[in-house]
Amino acid sequence: MENQQEKSQEDMVKEAVEEAKKAAAKETQGEDNNSDACGGDTEDAEDTESAGYAEDETEDACGADSGESGGEEGGEEEKRGKKLFGKKNKKDKKDEKIEELTDRLTRQMAEFDNFRKRTDKEKSQMYEIGAKDVIEKILPVVDNFERGLNTAKDSPQDDPFVQGMEMVYKQLMTALEGIGVKPIEAVGKEFDPEFHNAVMHVDDAELGENVVVEELQKGYLYRDSVVRYSMVKVAN
Repeated sequence: MENQQEKSQEDMVKEAVEEAKKAAAKETQGEDNNSDACGGDTEDAEDTESAGYAEDETEDACGADSGESGGEEGGEEEKRGKKLFGKKNKKDKKDEKIEELTDRLTRQMAEFDNFRKRTDKEKSQMYEIGAKDVIEKILPVVDNFERGLNTAKDSPQDDPFVQGMEMVYKQLMTALEGIGVKPIEAVGKEFDPEFHNAVMHVDDAELGENVVVEELQKGYLYRDSVVRYSMVKVAN
């Protein structure tokens, strides 16, 4: 009895070992067939049963992989389609705020530049108006100096009073010329209503037509604009 029990135990151990070997062989064969079935042919199958079992598992595994890869590719194509034909992504609120502030700043800079140019133009016009007003008040003094010098022609040239008047007159005219004041040419020139004011008319065949023959009051320009028109006598 003991011998029979020992034999039966040895048989059970052998059977267990054989089953373990078969299971290990099936597992190893399944892994090899899985890699070969996805990329190439199966090689060195130990027995047909284990090979068939491995092929079935390989098909399932490859099918699962292909299904997953196909799903990933489909998902990527769907994303691309949404990007190309779908709605545009909404802008971030921060980006919208930055664009709004940038646009506002650009407008304010343009308005400030226009204001500066307009202010400079107004200041220049105000300065010119003020300068003309001062020059108009000085011109009668110049006229009196010229009349005094004309009456002093009969006086001796070495008269200190006459010499003093000439020096002051020259200094005054030099100062006026320095700020852009210059007399208008009149005598012998063609009458020009933009610079001359005709107050008398004379007929003289010896003189040309529409020619200034005499200047009754000298006119002046300030920076190419008329401060005072020349009062003239025109012939023919």
